[in-house]
Parts: sequence; structure tokens; C-alpha cells
Amino acid sequence: MIEKRGLETRFERETVEEPGWGPVSDDDTDTGTQSGRSDHIECRDLVLEYDTSDEPVVDGETIGVPDGKVTALVGPNGSGKSTLLRGVARELEPADGQVVLDGTDIEHYSRKALARELGLLSQHNVVPESLTVEDLVRHGRYPHRRLFDTMSDSDWRAVDRAIDTVGIDHLRDRDVGSLSGGQTQLAWIAMVLAQEPRAMLLDEPTTYLDLRHQVRLLEVIRSLSEDVDMTVVVVLHDISQAVRVCDHLVALADGAVYDSGPPAEVVTEEFMAEVFGVDAHVEPGPAGLQIHPIGESEQTAGEDG
Repeated sequence: MIEKRGLETRFERETVEEPGWGPVSDDDTDTGTQSGRSDHIECRDLVLEYDTSDEPVVDGETIGVPDGKVTALVGPNGSGKSTLLRGVARELEPADGQVVLDGTDIEHYSRKALARELGLLSQHNVVPESLTVEDLVRHGRYPHRRLFDTMSDSDWRAVDRAIDTVGIDHLRDRDVGSLSGGQTQLAWIAMVLAQEPRAMLLDEPTTYLDLRHQVRLLEVIRSLSEDVDMTVVVVLHDISQAVRVCDHLVALADGAVYDSGPPAEVVTEEFMAEVFGVDAHVEPGPAGLQIHPIGESEQTAGEDG
């Protein structure tokens, strides 16, 4: 999770201490972005663990994230979804394996270069309540500026585009502390968009939001792929939301990939029983795949007792 101190992210702090732009190479533009690969992000035999865990949380998984599509990470609590996202964002160092971005190991990127490629929105973010929405979004430009640089015309255009994309221009001059939960989440997404990353990573962005703002947020996520051609990786608790918003679904269980692919091919009644422990009717509908839970699966009944 990105640690917030005011508006200074961990990416920003480390870059100030380590001047220089771009990957650790002579040419920061030659990172494979024009290679035409079908998978924008790849996890190769990735192992992720914490000092406090006896076993890996993510254990040797190989996962591909399609370029320009929405990929949803789903699974029960403790399955490794958020940990996997942290590994992709280089917030958690792999115990083994690698994360590859357009053919280049992310370890070869400087902090600023990685922030220009990957934008991460964690579950918990803290900002001074007196800061305006515009000021918050403006801080997303840090990967493109040197310390003490003033905002350029291109910086302001990026801020305007980000605010317009998520539809919060009417909130531009509002203090962040005066916003609702849904409005605040949209402001944070605008800040990440102002980074102009090629991929956005979202960790359970609909948590704690009312239904209207959940729907609005899912619409924004779809528009990032369809209108901006951005790669999006989103962790979602709600499987119905996941199948509605994503092009590609990765289902995790006990730190391993149960299945991955188009949601209509992955999400079946057997899948619901084995991964989520519920019996459900799964059928196509006019708005996409429809999931109707019936009750606890006989396969898992009594396991918590």
C-alpha cells in the first residue's frame, strides 16, 4: 500500500533522494512500450510473502494482463488479491520470480519511470482536508517534474483531462474534506490519471461506497479502457461487479490462480462453489453474466465451525 504523508507518496520520497528520470538505462523511452505484446503486464513464477507469514501469500504464479483491457482480480478473503497487486506495483518485493512490464523487469525502472507506467490507488489514502480537488490532482504530475519545477502548460492540460475524464470538474475548487466517499474516490482516481500512466492498479475501489457511487466508479473504470485505451487491474470483492466491468478475470484461491480468462468462460456454478463456497445460478443476461446466489455450498458447509 502506498504510504501517504500529506501528499508525498513513497514513490515521490525515494525519487527526491535519488535524482534522475527514467529506467536505470541510458534511454528511458526504450522500455518495450512499442513491442506490440498482447500482455502489458506479466507475473512470471511470482512468489510474494510477508515476514509474518509462514507460507507465501502468492506462490509461484504466472499471470498475464492484456494490454488496454480491464482485468479483475477476484477471490475470497485471504486469497492473495491485494498482495498480488502490491507485487505488481513493486510495493512488495518478490521472494522469487518477476513482474515484467512490456518485456522489461520492473526492477529495471527507476521510481519515477515506474510511476509514469503504473498508477496505483490503494484502499486507504489520507490527504489534508483543506486541500482542493485541483491541488490533489495536480500532485499526480510528480513523475513528470523535477523537484521545485513549476507546473507547465502540459502539466495543466493533463490535470484538466484527468478531472474531465472522471467527471468532477464541478468539484475542482471544493476542499477534499467536504466530499462524499464516492466523490473522494473519484478525485483520487483523477490524481492517478494525471500521472498519465499506461496502466492503473485499483485495490477494492468500491469498498465503503453507496450503490450509486459504486455504479459511477465502475463506469469510469470501463471508460479508461474503452475511451483512453488504458490497461486497468482492479481488485474487487463483488463477483457480480467484476464480471460486469472486466474483459479478463483472474480468480485466486489460497494464493494460487484457480482460473483466468473471459468472465463468461471462468465464472460457472462449479466455480462459485469451489472458489466462493456458495451455490449459485449463473446464466447470461441482457447486461452480461447474471449470478444468483442460493446458499452456502455443501462443499464448504461447516468448515468454519
